[in-house]
Amino acid sequence: MEGAKLKKKKIIGEVKRHKPINKKRKTINKNLSELMGKRFTIVLFVLSFLYIVIGIRLFYLQVLKKDKYKEDLSYLSETIIESSTAPRGRIYDRNYNLLVDNEGVKTIYYKKQNGIKRSEEIELAYLISDKLDIDYSSVSDARLKTFYYYSHYDECRKKITDEEWDLYAKRKLNDEDIDNLIYERLDEEIKDYTERDREAAYIYYLMNKGYSYDEKIIKNDNVTEEEYAYISENIDNLKGFNTKLDWERVYLYGDTFKTILGSVSSDSQGIPKELSEEYLSKGYSLDDRVGISYLEYQYEEYLKGTKTTYRLLSDNSYELVSEGKRGNDIVLSIDINLQKALEEILTEEVLNAKNEYGTAYYDHSFVVISDPNTGEILAMAGKKVAEKDGQRYVVDYTPGVVTLPVTPGSIVKGASMMVGYKYGAIDINSYIVDECIKIKDTPIKCSWQTMGNINDIYALQNSSNVYQYKIAIRVGGGDYRYNEALSLDESAFDKYRNMYAEFGLGVKTGIDLPVESLGYMGTSRLPGHLLDFSIGQYDTYTPIQLSQYINTIANGGKRLKPYLLKEVYKPSDSNEKFGSLIYKAETTVLGTLSVEDKYINRVREGFSKVVTSGLGYGYMGYYTNSAGKTGTSQSFIDTDGDNIVDTETITSSFVGYSPSENPVMSIVVVSPDISLPNSYQSAITKRLSSRMTNKYFELYR
Repeated sequence: MEGAKLKKKKIIGEVKRHKPINKKRKTINKNLSELMGKRFTIVLFVLSFLYIVIGIRLFYLQVLKKDKYKEDLSYLSETIIESSTAPRGRIYDRNYNLLVDNEGVKTIYYKKQNGIKRSEEIELAYLISDKLDIDYSSVSDARLKTFYYYSHYDECRKKITDEEWDLYAKRKLNDEDIDNLIYERLDEEIKDYTERDREAAYIYYLMNKGYSYDEKIIKNDNVTEEEYAYISENIDNLKGFNTKLDWERVYLYGDTFKTILGSVSSDSQGIPKELSEEYLSKGYSLDDRVGISYLEYQYEEYLKGTKTTYRLLSDNSYELVSEGKRGNDIVLSIDINLQKALEEILTEEVLNAKNEYGTAYYDHSFVVISDPNTGEILAMAGKKVAEKDGQRYVVDYTPGVVTLPVTPGSIVKGASMMVGYKYGAIDINSYIVDECIKIKDTPIKCSWQTMGNINDIYALQNSSNVYQYKIAIRVGGGDYRYNEALSLDESAFDKYRNMYAEFGLGVKTGIDLPVESLGYMGTSRLPGHLLDFSIGQYDTYTPIQLSQYINTIANGGKRLKPYLLKEVYKPSDSNEKFGSLIYKAETTVLGTLSVEDKYINRVREGFSKVVTSGLGYGYMGYYTNSAGKTGTSQSFIDTDGDNIVDTETITSSFVGYSPSENPVMSIVVVSPDISLPNSYQSAITKRLSSRMTNKYFELYR
């Protein structure tokens, strides 16, 4: 009984202990409910606020800004269309004489429409053949057969026998085989073609050559007003035929300097295959007209025009985005009157020389006239005699100025003398005995005459070979004895080549043309070849390198970069000849001779003696107060076309400048293979140098 009481008390005690806990739980639950209610209210408020903001924003976009964004959407989905290539910039000479311009050309073209059938194109070809006078003489039998095949498809397919169709079904013949068999059986059919058929066949070929999306030029030469008007007035009915006013380059001085001015791709050609990758990487289209050679190519970025662009709107209407512009105008360093005189004189002289005795292997000469103080090329040309059907005529060979190296001979003795000064082999007024020298197992080496004990000035004045030989031996650390072996330090070759390079010999000049040859550099280091090197009988150099060489001497030791581009102007928007100037060339000094001025002046003194009383007398025309150096060198040619040189010839050269002090012009003349050894030598080099010096001062005095 007592135990039951104790148990009851225990339960009552536990109940009493849990009463405060339950009360606490109720409080927590109440607070939690209040918190959730507040949070729900906040979320509801935030959501309501966001709905209001979104609603306002939608109202702003869809109602207030509806027109603006509709227009923006139209622009985003628009198509930009460009016109055909815009006219290029003009080209002028240094005196602002216009050399190259653009001329409007009426053009009829065809652009294939989507969905047009072959039969429709054939009908168009016949229709156009009745309206246009087109020279179809170049149409081949293969193109005539193609046209006939497409015009008489079902009839032509019947020319395949059942046996051949059986082979085709068995895959022993393919589609190409079937076509070839048909073509072989169309000889009689095309023989019956009339002139109208042939012209239509040629027009059809023009309509379908190249890419289908290209504009195909049907006629752009001698388009008559009637032809142009007919196409223009019937565009809607001619399904792809249209007209446009295109442009062509015109040369106001004919062929004068035309090769170096360069060429532009035709409208039908577009970008040539070999240049396509380069131009496409720059954003061009395949059908663009671009510079493809020499200055037109070199200065494409300046000369190219800006196309007119249009925006194709959603309603298929066009809107002008930007007006096209002609390219920039460039001004060259060339004097076109001097250039014209040079080409006329050169043409006359190479023909005259070819008629002289001993010129069996001679056919061309080069001349370069420049400003030795700036590097500007004033005139340059090469002319070559060609022969056809027994008649001689002259072709332009001017690119050879920068691409065809020659054996220079004694004209480089100014650089050789500088090697002697630099390395202490000689000094000013050093005397050396000019006598024939003989190295064991090699031919005897002499000057053109034995001169005895001579100094550096006399050696240049009379072109002593032996003086240069003995300098080379000293530079190479050799001990010369008559008819004994000679040993030289091979580093002497490097000393000569490095010194020559300071003049521009054996290195690229940097002239602003897309091509320039380096010349031949001999690899042998035999002592005899070093001696040959010292008189210009080993390495070869281009005429433009020789021009840089003589300019370095003329201006007192600075190697200048030769150039043709003088100025660039934007096209004028007014009546002015030019727009604003955007480029003006500056003299670029590529290097300075690493010798004292006294040695440079000594060579200049020797070169002056060459012209006033030495072997170069008369080479500078009436202007005897000049300086220069003659050169006669052995050269070798391949006369039978087997790529092996087999005949020795003589090359004649001259480099000079005038006046001797403060020169304003320099000249280089090179006449390769002018004669055979030990025979009569034409004086063409002297005549060219003399006449062109006189012409220069006639124009500039």
